[in-house]
Amino acid sequence: MTQHTQPCPCGSQRPLTECCQPIHRNPSLAIHPEQLMRSRYSAHVLGLVDYVVATYHPCCEAEQHREAIAKSVHSQWLGLEVISSEIATENEGFVEFKAFYRDGNDQYCLHERSRFLKETINGLPQWFYIDGEYPEPPAPDESKPAPAASDKIGRNDPCPCGSGKKYKKCCG
Repeated sequence: MTQHTQPCPCGSQRPLTECCQPIHRNPSLAIHPEQLMRSRYSAHVLGLVDYVVATYHPCCEAEQHREAIAKSVHSQWLGLEVISSEIATENEGFVEFKAFYRDGNDQYCLHERSRFLKETINGLPQWFYIDGEYPEPPAPDESKPAPAASDKIGRNDPCPCGSGKKYKKCCG
């Protein structure tokens, strides 16, 4: 399959060359937070660590966390489901999504409501990922047995301290 016909990993059903690839080359082309979020997911699939680092908001100091970000990028990403996206104000937007990945033999789902801020960089407006929250899980179904607890905490799992942040951004 040539790159021109390769479907974009973000799940848009569009060719990569017409979807996330132009944004990977110039992040200011993302005019909506969902476009940036999809391009960041695609960058994870494609192993584009520099792009993921560059699209964190400057206050996140992502360069200092490059090694951890690279480890996340190099997971086996399996699919993306966008649940909702909105621009709340002129310079703030949100995207709720589920990203599925495999780590070793275990499969995980990162369910997050990400927050994005728009800043002007070199005269161009650009969206940046700033942080995310984990939506409240649904109440357990009493008729189903509870899943077995795992001692393993994934980098993108909610921090067990209850802060609402990702483990990697908190106690990890």
